[in-house]
Amino acid sequence: MKVSTKGRYALRVMIDLALHNTGEFISLKEIAHRQNITIKYLEQIIGMLQKAGYVLSLRGQQGGYRLAKAPEETVVGDILRLAEGSLSPLDCLEQDSCAAIPHCPTRPFWAGLYQVITRYVDQFTIADLAEEDRQRMELDYSI
Repeated sequence: MKVSTKGRYALRVMIDLALHNTGEFISLKEIAHRQNITIKYLEQIIGMLQKAGYVLSLRGQQGGYRLAKAPEETVVGDILRLAEGSLSPLDCLEQDSCAAIPHCPTRPFWAGLYQVITRYVDQFTIADLAEEDRQRMELDYSI
């Protein structure tokens, strides 16, 4: 499994919105600047997050984006699955289309890896990652 730029940036956007969550809407320009992501690419990511109900938007002078729910309620695995489609290391683990499945000596290994990946990404929320980043930043400033 390899997480694409889209998946990594989707997490970064969600963490950015959590870290700067004052209840106000945050402009795309601010997010793009802080995360060093082009506005054009950010529009695609934020559109995907908005369509899935993770982000709210407001048009106009005071418009922008904010989280649709508390960061504690958003699981990292859900954002990655939204962006990536699947976290499975092999297609045959989610689709029973391979004729070798009944006789495949490696399928249990890959299924176990998939379970480990799923458990890991589903044990963290956006709040967890935001807090970790907040602590890291405090440490950087104290040195």
